[in-house]
Amino acid sequence: MTQFTIFDPEVAYNTTDDKFINDVISLVRRGISFDDFEKFASKSAFTNEEWADYLHISERTMQRYQKEQKSFDSLQSEKIVEIALLQKRGVEVFGKKSKFQSWMETPCIALGGLLPKSFLDSSFGINLLKDELTRIEYGVLA
Repeated sequence: MTQFTIFDPEVAYNTTDDKFINDVISLVRRGISFDDFEKFASKSAFTNEEWADYLHISERTMQRYQKEQKSFDSLQSEKIVEIALLQKRGVEVFGKKSKFQSWMETPCIALGGLLPKSFLDSSFGINLLKDELTRIEYGVLA
């Protein structure tokens, strides 16, 4: 199923054919269940507080979603998928999830000395990180 492919960092980022994209759009429109989110989030390097910030909701709302087993709305689901795909790309570029996570926690000169993870609260920021990963992949570091 697509949602597990999206959240599995071992599946290559470039496996995005038309069916995959259509499945992703359908998943986002349906909303990601808290259970599926929790499985992915537990493997990420981010705290619940950080996830709440990235999704523009309070920690209390996240707790309510968990208690009620509620699905995220389409905007939140889209952000979760964007971050999952960014993580896939990062693992692809760095070779290991731990190296990508370390990069996310290290101030980056190319990003104005800010932590890469501080850009995860907007789609523009996520795209900026994807571009930076491409530069790293091709050795263009400044």
